[in-house]
Amino acid sequence: MDPKDIIQIVYELPQFILITVGYWKIFEKCGEKKWYALIPCFRNYRLSVIADREREGRSILFLTGAVSILQIIWGLISKADKALGSLGLFVLVCFIAAGVAEFIYEIRIYSGLCRLFQRKKSWMLLWIPLDGVGALIWGLHPGFQPVKKLDKARSGDAAEVSGVELKSIGQGLSVNITERSVIDFFQKKILLKDIHLNIPLGHMVLLLGGSGAGKTTFVNAVSGYEKADANVLLKERDIYKEYGEMKYEVGFVPQQDLMRGHDTVLLTLMDAATLRLPLGMPFKEKTERVNEMLESFGLWHVRNSLVEKLSGGQRKRLSIAMEFISDPSLFILDEPDSGLDGVVARGLFEKLRSIADENKIVLVITHTPDRVIDLFDDVIVLAKDASRTGRLAYYGPVKEAYEFFGKDSMEEILLSINQKDEGGEGMADEFVAKYAGNLKKEAV
Repeated sequence: MDPKDIIQIVYELPQFILITVGYWKIFEKCGEKKWYALIPCFRNYRLSVIADREREGRSILFLTGAVSILQIIWGLISKADKALGSLGLFVLVCFIAAGVAEFIYEIRIYSGLCRLFQRKKSWMLLWIPLDGVGALIWGLHPGFQPVKKLDKARSGDAAEVSGVELKSIGQGLSVNITERSVIDFFQKKILLKDIHLNIPLGHMVLLLGGSGAGKTTFVNAVSGYEKADANVLLKERDIYKEYGEMKYEVGFVPQQDLMRGHDTVLLTLMDAATLRLPLGMPFKEKTERVNEMLESFGLWHVRNSLVEKLSGGQRKRLSIAMEFISDPSLFILDEPDSGLDGVVARGLFEKLRSIADENKIVLVITHTPDRVIDLFDDVIVLAKDASRTGRLAYYGPVKEAYEFFGKDSMEEILLSINQKDEGGEGMADEFVAKYAGNLKKEAV
């Protein structure tokens, strides 16, 4: 072995040990797996997660790999005596840029760590040039304690699981979601768990939940857009197994419409008819269906107007008409009243109520439910449990929801299930467990 290599090992080994011991103790304090400290690159990423700077940590992993590749390329160029050529100059610039970016991301991570341990940002000066010393002090000194531990999905922390499987109600929507999970950067993340409910036809249902509670994930799972470990039946037909046909039975209106502003209302609906109605349907029948939508949604008098000239309420009605043109049995809307004033929003929800009364299921997400709550039959309340997983805290009639939560409004219910660090009361687990208990009793 080359003496230079031996000297380098003798120099780097103590530094590695110091850093490892420091990271080991920091991870222990923050509730992270301690053995991560043994993996040089990965431990820096986990430190970024602890410091609530995961994006920066991922970027550093990428940049570290990029720098290593650039070093290899630079070595090959140097041996070929072309280090001063255009390629060598390009590699050198990329190398410097990657190094600067990595340094900036490191500063952001250490800044987050200072906030977590309630230390002045001047402590970063110890971390940047002396990584091992900084890690040792923060890890071994008893005065350095994090204000909170790492949020991790531990089964022991989560609220009670009902474990039931509801029987289909036949003519309606039956949902049994065991779990909806994703793999996020080599780790399994559970987004939804243990959600069971039956919605009869003719019901208008409010989907209530705080930020990150899983409302969009739930809607995607129910519609079949993103499949979960679940059994979802609409009028006794399996949405997952028959998705090719059943997708026309589900209408979804997103918060932001995707209509072309320079098309007329009539052309927009004709395009929707072409996409959502059977290919073999005669042109005359398609035209009649389009005219029916224009009349039903109060758009007849603006049928020749450009979409960009419509008012907010008219655009929203057009968005709904585009999805309703296929006469779906399940109609899902994400904040249909966004940007609308009270009177216009009320009129829109009254239209949705009339759609539900046509023996349809209307499922609505809205951030201002109390002003139109009298139009809803039921409410689904999703909440994040201790493991930050979306759970079912309640499903049933609106009036009974007030009694279940002991609150007088939907806004108060939402505050009760939101986490304390989000300004809520942090009672999600309590209500999730309470509702799971009720489901068990009903299943007996």
